[in-house]
Order: sequence, then structure tokens, then C-alpha cells
Amino acid sequence: MSQRGLEAVATLFMLMLFNASGAFVGINIGTGVSDLPSASDIVSTLKAKKIQHVRLVDSDHQMLVALANTGIEVMVGVPNDQLLRVGQSRPTAADWVNKNVAAYVPATNITYIALGDEVLTTIPNAALVLVPALQFLQSALLAANLNTQVKLSSPHSMDMISKAFPPSTATFNSTWSSIMLPYLQFLKSTGSSFMLNAQPYYGYVKGQGVFPLEYALFRSLNPNSQVADPNTNLFYTNMFDAMVDAAYSSMKAMNFTGIPVMVTASGWPWRGGRNEPAADVDNALAYNTNLIRHVLNNSGTPSQPNNQVSTYLFELFNEDRRAGPVSEQNWGIMFTNASAVYSLTFEDVATNNTDSPALRGMFCVANSNAPHSALKQSLDWVCGPGSANCSAIQPGQQCYKPDDIVAVASYAFNDYYHRTQASGGTCNFNGTATISSTDPSKLNCLLSIHFMV
Repeated sequence: MSQRGLEAVATLFMLMLFNASGAFVGINIGTGVSDLPSASDIVSTLKAKKIQHVRLVDSDHQMLVALANTGIEVMVGVPNDQLLRVGQSRPTAADWVNKNVAAYVPATNITYIALGDEVLTTIPNAALVLVPALQFLQSALLAANLNTQVKLSSPHSMDMISKAFPPSTATFNSTWSSIMLPYLQFLKSTGSSFMLNAQPYYGYVKGQGVFPLEYALFRSLNPNSQVADPNTNLFYTNMFDAMVDAAYSSMKAMNFTGIPVMVTASGWPWRGGRNEPAADVDNALAYNTNLIRHVLNNSGTPSQPNNQVSTYLFELFNEDRRAGPVSEQNWGIMFTNASAVYSLTFEDVATNNTDSPALRGMFCVANSNAPHSALKQSLDWVCGPGSANCSAIQPGQQCYKPDDIVAVASYAFNDYYHRTQASGGTCNFNGTATISSTDPSKLNCLLSIHFMV
């Protein structure tokens, strides 16, 4: 076999190996960057981060060339400002496909075209051409014999859904019913996904305290903060799943099932203005780390446990030219000089590590001023649903102290925190716990038996 043939086989094997696990996590690359690195440098960054799926908001030709023969799956975009031309002219749509897709495959592994971005909620004057544009582009893909390799869809924002919670009763905004019906028919007939931009950061901020921050960040919820759908009795441990299920329910309300949801943008800003306290590095790291783990464990959502949700993280670089508050320019995980805003891996993260190097010398201890009844409630949760290892504080064991609930709770709280912090676990427990960097003198049992710092 020729060298070229061997390379093709190797590339195919790599793709099969990666896709065997189900859902994937990709990355968005925006264009609102003043000093965007060269296409070759961007691809080098993708390889270094082991990112195998990328969403381009346009069809930058330099990027498409640089992505050739990498095996990276590429989603290209028809920008909103080109939508009207494509949707009003079949020849224009065919020309777009020929110049931006057909000219680069198979070397560049283009698998999806995203038509516009949040079209119905950002440029409603183009609503009437959304479906015709999809149909024209599909005809062009068919003519180029690319209709099986390249799928078509259009990303929507959560603003398309009226009253997204509880998820079971969510519906699309009735204003767009005449558009959504043929749109969903198109997705169903072509085997395409419903593209959703699911941003719990916006949901948390707009909720103004209705939902706890832990719920938005995939962090464990205390018993009195559990979120349930009253109609289905399904419990939601995070806002992301609730948003995805709201999209499924909205489609079901229009008598469509079997259309998978693909999340085309989800992330968290790492910096914000004075009135944006939730936009910080700690929250961004927690959200994106937990999102990656959640997607790659292929668990689906409460109402769709067998439907995995592939997701594109938002985003690779900060877009300093984006309009809006400070947070809007600071969603990137990388600086343009190739240094990381914070450390993030796009591979599945092992969950059996019971201690984090970042926590060495840090103690999660019970708040001695907390009411004993509150400590007891938190202790019951952490040793039960929280899955802390509480064997050493059981009656008859070496750390059992029936008259010192602060010491006993501290043991359990700290075990939980060190086991789960890397995946978003916190030291709070409704205010009954706190972080300490000094060795609490009365926790000798805890220090001698549990800590490995």
C-alpha cells in the first residue's frame, strides 16, 4: 500500500477510535479577535489540547487548509450576514457549498454546516429564508454527492424556548411556530441534529438567585437545594441538562421525536465587570471541567438518558471585539499567545482520585458556630447521597466521637471535599463548613488518619 494509503487508513482508524465512545466535546473559534493567531498556529494548539472537533463561525479558507489531513472534524458556518443571499438564491447556495465545502473535502474533514447563529432571535427579518436556505444548501450538497458526509442545521438560543423550567412543559415561542414546523421537518428528513446554544451562565444571571450557583456549575447540591421537575419527578443536578431537556420537550410539543440535540455553544466567562461577580476564573474552570466530564461520561439527560449530548465549548480565544459587558469578551480558555487562561483537558477525567494536589494543606472543617441540627443535616447528606467515606466515624471506630459533632462532621466534610473538589465539589454545606489552612487542634484523629498532605 502507498504511503498516502497508509495515512488514509491511519486517519480513518483514529476517527473510529475517537467516535467509539459516543458523545464528544469540541471547541468554538470566533472571529472577534484583534490578534488572532495564524491558522497553522491555531491548529497546533488544537492538536496540543487533543481537540478533535472544532466549530468555525465562518468558513475561513486558511483554517480549512490548515485543518487538512489532521482528522479533526470541522463544522463550518454560514455567517448571519450571508444568510439572506443564500436563502434567496439557489445558485448562490450552490456556489457557497462549492467554494467553502466541496473545494476542501475529503482532505479537510467537514461534517456539518451551521446556518447562521441564533437567527430567529437576533435577526428575525431573515426568519422567512431560514428553511429555504437549508433546502438550497441541501440540494447543493446532494449535487456534490456530499449529503451523507455533511449535515445541515442552524443553532438556536434558549430564548427560543418559552419558560424553559420545568423542562417537561417547555415549548418554543409561538411567534416562530410557522418557521419551526418546516425547520424540524427538515432536520427529521435529513437526519440532522437540533443545534442549541446552552449557556447556564446566562440562565444563572437572569435567574437573579432563583437557582443556586452550584446548580449552574454542575456542583453537588445539598438536600434542601435539589431541583426537580414537578411533572415528571425527575431530579436535575445541573442547569445544562435542564436546558437540553427543555429543547427535547419543545420539539415533542410539536410532535417531533428522534431528533438529537447537539449543543453548539456552552461555556463560562472567566472575567467580568464589577456587577458580574459570577464571571471569574474559579467558576469558569469548574464549569468547563465539569461540562467536559459530564458530556464524556455519555450519561444523557434525566428525560433522555440514552441520548448523548455532543457539545462545543465556548470558546478557544477571548473575543475582545464582542459587544456588551466585560464578560462578553472573556469566554476563551486560551490567550492568543498560546498560553492557557486556566488548565483544561479535553479528555475524560478520572474520577477515582481521592485527593487533589491543589488542596494540600487545605482543610474543609465544620463551622463551630453552626447549629448542631444543621450540622447533623449536612452530615447525613455527605455520608449518604454525598458518598463520603464515613466508615471511621461510625460507632466503635477510631474517629467516632458521639459528643463532638463538629469533629465528626469535619472528618466527613473534608473527605467529601478532597474526593470531589476536582469535579466541582465545594466546602460549604449550607454554611455549616469552611476552608481552613491551619490544623484544627481538636481534630487529631482526622489529621493522623485521613490527611495525606
